[in-house]
Amino acid sequence: MSRSQINRRPPWEVLSLVAQHLDPKTLAVASCVSKSWFTSMSSDHLWQPICFTHSSPLSNLKLTYPSVPYRRLYALAVTAAKRRFKPPSTPRISLENLLFAIELSTKDFPLATVARPADELCVDLKGVFRFDIDVDYGSFPAAETLEEVKITWNVVLRGWQGIFTMIDCEEKLKLRAGSGGWFSDSLPSPGCCSSEMAASGIVADLKLGFCRMRESYGKIRVDKVSVGILSVVNWRYVSVDDGLRYLQHFLLTK
Repeated sequence: MSRSQINRRPPWEVLSLVAQHLDPKTLAVASCVSKSWFTSMSSDHLWQPICFTHSSPLSNLKLTYPSVPYRRLYALAVTAAKRRFKPPSTPRISLENLLFAIELSTKDFPLATVARPADELCVDLKGVFRFDIDVDYGSFPAAETLEEVKITWNVVLRGWQGIFTMIDCEEKLKLRAGSGGWFSDSLPSPGCCSSEMAASGIVADLKLGFCRMRESYGKIRVDKVSVGILSVVNWRYVSVDDGLRYLQHFLLTK
């Protein structure tokens, strides 16, 4: 074979015929060879059937925006799919970095004060952001009723480097079967799209467990507090990692 035959470029017709048998990845690589190869490998008649096979919703945009090449629409669809199924990043904080500070009180006197490292609490068996906290009520007086309770739940970053308020409210509490509780208002968005959980809306949840003391003539004492974070989409507790990813946006200021 002569040097002229080796250096001869294949006519564009041949490239077009060959391109019809190439997969999308090979087409994309081949289009980087030269300007003529880019023109041959990027034509709409090659990418239109690929688009309708793999990304039909975006392909229909061609009817509204005819100037957008099918090759571009396919690339956008692939990028969107990769982002959708990309696993979330590892949280930058852990339960070892957090302290739960909870204050319960009536108008007249405090009911309980809790300050516990989160990693000392039992994680829910389902691996969700929900924790049961036993209350040492020996230092607090018993109450006649718990119709109105003032409650705050703050999450503190170890070393007191940051704090985020989950619940801060005063409401009437209906006691049923030895427990009662409520949800917070919708918690603020972290202002990013790193977590579908945060984008869909979340609330804090707090429940009280109580007992009636015989020695106090049936008065009520709070003996357990349960706290957690729920998604408002399905009203289920979020995972521990999702809860940590949410909190880090407010606790890590740097």
